[in-house]
Amino acid sequence: MAVLPIRISGAPVLHSPAAEVTEFDASLRTLVDDMLETMKAAPGVGLAAPQVGVPLRVFVFSWTDDEGQSISGTVINPTLFISPTPIGEADEDTESEGCLSIPGERFPLRRAEHAILRGVDLDQKPFEIEADGWLARIFQHEFDHLNGVLYADRLEYDHSKILAKVLRKKGWNTPDQSWTPGVDHLED
Repeated sequence: MAVLPIRISGAPVLHSPAAEVTEFDASLRTLVDDMLETMKAAPGVGLAAPQVGVPLRVFVFSWTDDEGQSISGTVINPTLFISPTPIGEADEDTESEGCLSIPGERFPLRRAEHAILRGVDLDQKPFEIEADGWLARIFQHEFDHLNGVLYADRLEYDHSKILAKVLRKKGWNTPDQSWTPGVDHLED
């Protein structure tokens, strides 16, 4: 297994829809193993293939809730069904999220409270997971990556404006930026 470089906002692969997986072979298994290792090293709770430069509809996740229950997995060619997103302003304390492709930044974002994720695993076995709260948020965030959408694209105007300044200041939003967990230290 290897820790892969994570693309930073601006990389074309992050802003384009990913392709369906058609080959369930050893290279896909290696990709998933490397993605799990990268997610763990970052550390993160989810990682989509486009974030490591691979334009395929695959993401991995690993999350532990407040009661200590852990859930993790690999989702290939997912579909996602969500409840309506609540109306109103996002709460900065309870609804802020970040992204490994915009490292070190967090902004409030409203997401649907409930999600149903369907996909297949590495053995092409179909499954379905119903999720609420943060797990539903993780699924929505990673699914967005597969559609070429970053959470930054969904921010309210004031937060979007602040993030745009941060990205300019750090020199991000260019096509060739990446960082490698455990290797690169990104300055604040």
